[in-house]
Amino acid sequence: MGNEFPPKLGKPAQRALAGAGYVRLEQLTEVSEKELSKLHGMGPKAIGQLREALQEKGLSFRK
Repeated sequence: MGNEFPPKLGKPAQRALAGAGYVRLEQLTEVSEKELSKLHGMGPKAIGQLREALQEKGLSFRK
């Protein structure tokens, strides 16, 4: 249904998202990039991939 995270998102980032309870891309509109970057395993590359995936759907991280 288009709720999936980018397929090339690294395993550490996937684990960080799952551990924080994020299972759908749309949930990331409720969190800022700064907050997300505090998760262990979530680096600049993963943040960029998620930002692009959100933008493709007309969404963005919380400001």
